[in-house]
Amino acid sequence: MGSTTAGGLLPDRHPNSDFFVCDIFDASPKDDLASMEHPIFSLATRPDTRVLSYEHNGMSVQVTPSVRGRATIHDKDILIYCISQLMAAVNAGRAVSRHLTLRAHDLLVATNRDTSGDAYARLKEAFERLAGTRITTNIATGGEETTRGFGLIEAWEIVRKTRGGRMVSVRVTLSDWLYRAVLSKSVLTLSRDYFRLRKPLERRIYELARKHCGRQKSWKVSVAVLHKKAGSAAPVRVFRAAVRKMIAQDHLPDYALEEVEGDMLQVTRRDEVVEAMGPSLPPLLPETLQAARSLRPGADVYALEADWRAWWAASGRVQVRNPDKAFLGFVAGSGKA
Repeated sequence: MGSTTAGGLLPDRHPNSDFFVCDIFDASPKDDLASMEHPIFSLATRPDTRVLSYEHNGMSVQVTPSVRGRATIHDKDILIYCISQLMAAVNAGRAVSRHLTLRAHDLLVATNRDTSGDAYARLKEAFERLAGTRITTNIATGGEETTRGFGLIEAWEIVRKTRGGRMVSVRVTLSDWLYRAVLSKSVLTLSRDYFRLRKPLERRIYELARKHCGRQKSWKVSVAVLHKKAGSAAPVRVFRAAVRKMIAQDHLPDYALEEVEGDMLQVTRRDEVVEAMGPSLPPLLPETLQAARSLRPGADVYALEADWRAWWAASGRVQVRNPDKAFLGFVAGSGKA
C-alpha cells in the first residue's frame, strides 16, 4: 500500500497481541458516522480552547471546549475503542449498555499506544477533554433528530489503581447520542493502520475518505469543501500544501489521494487499483457470510472478507474454484492463510 514505511506510519507496537483482548476476540475498530462526517474533534497538537461553529447541508454543530481544551482526534481513539467493543457485543447477540468498564492497558494496546507511565497520564488527560467538551447539534443518530447539548462522554472514573497511582480499570458512560449510533449500527469499520497514522490531519482525511468513498471506486471533493469538512484552522493555502504532502508520501490506509484539475482532490480505493491489474473474485453468497458469522461470533464479516481478498491478491491471485468454500476456510483459520 504505497510507501507504508516506518517514516510514514507509527510502528506497530503490539504485533502479536489480540485486538481488544479486554472483552471481545478480534473486534474490528469502528467509528460512528456522525463524527466521521462533521469536524467535532480538534486537529491541534496544543490545547485548543476555541469554540467551533460549523454548518453544512442543514446540519449545525457547535463544539465548546473546557479549560483543558477541545477533545482531539487522538482522544477519539477512546471512543473508537468503546464503539468497537459495543458493536462486537451487539453482533454476538450480547446485552450492551452505554456504561462500560475498560482495562486501561488493553485500551492502550488496542489503539497502538505505548504502555509507559506517561501513556497512562496522557490517557487520563484524554478522558478529561472528552468529558469536558460540550456539543450542541441537530445531527440525527439512530434516526432521531433533536437539537441538544451533551458531552462526548457523560462521565468517567478510575475504578482501580496500582500502588503507584497508575490506572488499571476505568468506568465510562457514553453520551446517549453516541450510544444511539451504536444501537442503530450507524458505524463503519476502520483499517487497523488508522492508529498508526501520526498526524491529526492524516487521521481526519482518512475518516472522510472512509465515510464518502467507502466501497465506491472513487470520490471527488473540492479542496475548499475538504478544508471545511476537515475542520482545519489553517488557511486554505496551508491546508492545500499539507494535502499535497500527504499525496507525495502516499501512506494513507486503504485509499490513494490525487490532485485533479479544478482544485479538486480524488480519493481512490487501493483495492480498486489492484482489481484493475488482474482477475477478481466474485461476490460471496449471503449464506456464506452468515456461516462466517457463526464461525467467528462478534467479528465483522465484511472486514474479514476484505482481509481475505487482500490476502488472495497478495498471494498471486491464484485460481479459486470455490470462493465461498475458500473464504470459510480462511475464516475458520482465524484469518490466517
